[in-house]
Amino acid sequence: MSAVTPLKEVADIISEEGGEALRLCYQCGTCTAACPWNRVRDFMVRRIMRQGQLGVTDFEDEAIWLCATCNNCVKRCPRGVEIIDVMRALRRAVTELGVARVPDSLRLSIKNISGVGNPLGEPADRRASWAQDLDIKLYTEGTEILYFPCCIPEYDPSVQRVAQATATILKRAGVDFGILGNKASCCGESVRKAGDEGVFQNLARKNIGTLSELGVRKIMVSSPHCYHTFKNEYPALGGSFEVVHATQYLLEIIKQGRLKLTKEVDLRVAYHDPCYLGRHNDIYDEPREVLTSIPGLELVELADHGENSLCCGGGGGRIWMETRSGERFSDIRIEQALKLEAGVLAVACPYCMLNFNDSVLTLDKGDAIKVMDIAELVAEAL
Repeated sequence: MSAVTPLKEVADIISEEGGEALRLCYQCGTCTAACPWNRVRDFMVRRIMRQGQLGVTDFEDEAIWLCATCNNCVKRCPRGVEIIDVMRALRRAVTELGVARVPDSLRLSIKNISGVGNPLGEPADRRASWAQDLDIKLYTEGTEILYFPCCIPEYDPSVQRVAQATATILKRAGVDFGILGNKASCCGESVRKAGDEGVFQNLARKNIGTLSELGVRKIMVSSPHCYHTFKNEYPALGGSFEVVHATQYLLEIIKQGRLKLTKEVDLRVAYHDPCYLGRHNDIYDEPREVLTSIPGLELVELADHGENSLCCGGGGGRIWMETRSGERFSDIRIEQALKLEAGVLAVACPYCMLNFNDSVLTLDKGDAIKVMDIAELVAEAL
């Protein structure tokens, strides 16, 4: 730690965001046992908690940046300790007080988000490029639902098909929906978990202002990270909206008879529970019900599923950080799907899609398995 860093300021930040968690922890080690990092390397969550309790945190320790905020440790903690709050507090101390260096790739992504509203550094006027051939309107007051795809499906060419499939389904079902176009900015969920509270607050207030000005009442999202932020974090800043994940809304219109799936999709499919949809928000059944509504599709369960789902490794800002070969949870997940002889690994999160696509490529398994969003599978059944 820098000799000029005011220790009181560090203590204040940790106390503000993680103090209660540190007081509750009694060092049982359940968090370390639950952490997915221990499937690929040693990672002592308990040690980080103990250092925080004693006020001797090593801010140069890369372990501060490893946490993917998967919530597995929190779910299993016998004391209900919000360990993610501690990790966020430590990262915030690094970010705001300069007690150590933020990883370069993460720093660049946050700079892009702060500057142009998305992690890829793309211009705002290209945000709706994915929709240019789909005849999708901009949201106006009175529209039934706002579709908010997430920065990745809007900008990343390899994931734009998720937003396109979702929009195609909504149009086929006759849903009155619109998008924000260049008025949208990153929701800020991963920015906050990465420790940059100031950038998060700016993003949130800007988005809340835009949504309120347009009279938005209901938001449908493709990303569980957007879902978590709009539903659980924006209300504290004055932004209260009805928020649904795409799988929840698809199931709703299927049950209402507004969306009819008639074409057989003859595929053996394994579904991966995203951390921010499952463990953070307890949405497990709806994605599976949508998949089993598709004629001809066979759904099989991965070795770690439901509340025990193995994290893809992309949460907590790690989607923008490098993960060394041999330490990628997503590689394990692909191998689990291959053992089930699944032809498709179905996802419901753009971060998961990015990580699994990378693993399919690096493991050279492109001929054996595809990664598809649930919306893409539904679109095939239309």
